Amino acid sequence: MWDERVPLHVAAPFYDLEGFRTRRDDLRDFERAEVGDVTGKSLLHLQCHIGTDTLSWLHRGAARVTGLDFSAPAVEAARALAADLGYGPDRAAFVTSDVYDAAGAVPEPSYDIVYTGLGALCWLPDLGRWARTAASLVAPGGFLYLAEFHPITETLDDETGTRVVRDYFTRDAQVWNEPGTYADLDAVTVHNRSVEWQHPLGDVVSALAAAGLRIEFLHEHDVSLFPRFGNFEVRDGYHRFPAGHPRIPLIYSLRAAKD
Repeated sequence: MWDERVPLHVAAPFYDLEGFRTRRDDLRDFERAEVGDVTGKSLLHLQCHIGTDTLSWLHRGAARVTGLDFSAPAVEAARALAADLGYGPDRAAFVTSDVYDAAGAVPEPSYDIVYTGLGALCWLPDLGRWARTAASLVAPGGFLYLAEFHPITETLDDETGTRVVRDYFTRDAQVWNEPGTYADLDAVTVHNRSVEWQHPLGDVVSALAAAGLRIEFLHEHDVSLFPRFGNFEVRDGYHRFPAGHPRIPLIYSLRAAKD
């Protein structure tokens, strides 16, 4: 499924790669603020897809970045984008691997920052194994930074986000068979089966703590990157509930340090 969608994403206005070649930063404002100055740091991006967020950290001053994804076409697209921007593998390395096997696939034993961005955890059946893998790649004195869609949004009705219609604590695999892609809803696709898992917020925090990381903060944000609910409006570059609508967390972010 992901291999088929890579060329669609490369061409889609959603990612706007031509604009990215001049814009050079696709990160969200809260990510920039919460991660802080990355000047001179090494950064590993797990589940990097086509590399736009990975390369954004390089543009913000990271000494070198590594992106990892299990889709070979996605990694090839990321390498091509890095080459277009003048970066070789010494500054921007991209590797193909299952995220659980990351420790044996990436070029360095540990990184100052391990980063994972929005829409990554839902693809992982074993959160504890992911947390142990990610924690093992954080250098002493470094940290893991995670930004993710808030799991509470998956429990609510799709139109107004006001009624609880699904189980927050479900651990069952959710199998979908949907054409298109979030970057192009009308795209014609063949490989449409996907499997996702819902991870309650407590499970994420507990898995990272059990892996030996110290939680520095957990923040919740009332903005989204896409029209998750039918009544969303776009303001200040984000999708939000309309003014006067009761707010809920739509995204959360956390930082966890290795002392």
